[in-house]
Amino acid sequence: MLRLRDIKLPFEHTQEEMEAAIINKLEISKAELLGHSIFKRSVDARKRSGISFIYSLNVEISNEEEILLKMQGDPHVTVAPDTHYHFVAQAPSDLAERPIIIGAGPCGLFAALCLAQMGFRPLILERGKKVRERTADTFGFWRDRELNPESNVQFGEGGAGTFSDGKLYTQIKDHKNRARKVLTEFVKAGANEEILFVNKPHIGTYRLVKIVENLRATIESLGGEFRFQARVEDLQIEDNKVRGLTLANGEQVRSEYVVLAVGHSARDTFQMLFDRCVFMEPKPFSIGFRIEHPQTLIDKCLFGMYAGHPLLGSADYKLVHHCRNGRSVYSFCMCPGGTVLAATSEPGCVVTNGMSQYSRNERNANSAIVVGVSPEDYPDGPLAGIEFQRHWEKRAFELGGGTYDAPGQLVGDFLANRPSKALGTVEPSYAPGIHLSDLSRSLPDYAIEAIREALPAFDKRIKGIAMKDAVLTAVETRTSSPVQVKRKDDFQSVNTAGLYPAGEGAGYAGGILSSAIDGLKVAEAVALSILQTVQT
Repeated sequence: MLRLRDIKLPFEHTQEEMEAAIINKLEISKAELLGHSIFKRSVDARKRSGISFIYSLNVEISNEEEILLKMQGDPHVTVAPDTHYHFVAQAPSDLAERPIIIGAGPCGLFAALCLAQMGFRPLILERGKKVRERTADTFGFWRDRELNPESNVQFGEGGAGTFSDGKLYTQIKDHKNRARKVLTEFVKAGANEEILFVNKPHIGTYRLVKIVENLRATIESLGGEFRFQARVEDLQIEDNKVRGLTLANGEQVRSEYVVLAVGHSARDTFQMLFDRCVFMEPKPFSIGFRIEHPQTLIDKCLFGMYAGHPLLGSADYKLVHHCRNGRSVYSFCMCPGGTVLAATSEPGCVVTNGMSQYSRNERNANSAIVVGVSPEDYPDGPLAGIEFQRHWEKRAFELGGGTYDAPGQLVGDFLANRPSKALGTVEPSYAPGIHLSDLSRSLPDYAIEAIREALPAFDKRIKGIAMKDAVLTAVETRTSSPVQVKRKDDFQSVNTAGLYPAGEGAGYAGGILSSAIDGLKVAEAVALSILQTVQT
């Protein structure tokens, strides 16, 4: 099998045109082409008058060795590499101790899946509810403003990524095909096969619910066990080694192999780890607003005359601006054709996020517009970033009227430094609702200054980003974990053997795909450690 890269075709091309491009590239006859499949596809929209698809293709031909010799030196024609995932171990038949995974988000689920497929029968402890029960609680909060602190956007089966755009792309290097493994398992669980080859794959919120259920069923069929509403209250540590844990109901569970995959909002768990002297450090994250525009505006700006074409779908964007005050402002978690959602996990706080369905056909585009912050902004210890987040989340609650409405402001008013009195042409999507306000008090002064500088700069790149009727909604604080639970090269905590910090909450991932990949890495480390212990 050959791999052909950078094959450029008009986005409305036919199958015959693709075959012709392969034949021309390899200088072969049609009879010599035995088959082909798409490995990767991206959109080149730099010229709106000539939008193209860029392909990497797997191609089967009858005279592969001859063609490889002829094309020697052409970097766009190579032997297709092996993209299969290879397990590192198999559980011993007399496995005496099951590994425990704390958290059933993307990291925890894929750590559990990998361990189960290797025969290690993991026990998964999730503080929240099963994904459908959790979904009912979350929608209930959006509708009735009644928050369940243990079952919401942040906590429950599937993790925070369940209520998102379901984005499945990352910039991390993947020499061991872990990303391909994750995508393949998602397809097995019910995701559209296109996620295997599109450049920016996504699943969508509502499809994720069934997929998460199917992943759970697979893990259980392989000997894994799930316990829901099972919050870990404490770790049992002896001689700097994990020996087990204690649940909130007082039950003690023994294991010397504990994967910590709690997500970025498990603030009480981070406090417990700190109290137990598990080494952690504060880390940078970002804070800001959600911004909403008509999706049609973004489509026209990026796709021109092809806006709305079904092959292109809803346009997205990625923007960054380096400000005069030394801060960087960038778009984050852009959700085409989506909605802004209430994402708090604590009473008396307002937190925003964004999500999209698979169709991405809601009226508005939304994105976080955030400013980078670092431990220099919250210098009072490893947990200071959490208090920094909480301070601004409480401020947003107050500015929103104390009812879980989010404070909002029109972009035109925000840039002119005046409170908004009425909405314009953009209808905000946030539920429970928007309370128009003055957002200049909802973030630190340096962040307000930076965003006010960045929005007009963004408007020069995408005309309409700074449209006066676009809506800003406060506050976005949960962009990533505010702490990193430090680990060694063997993925164990630097000072607590047997504890494996993993995923976004521990500070080693950002988003569904990278969290799932980290779950695979940690599962491999746990499996090898167990085997080494058995053999010695």
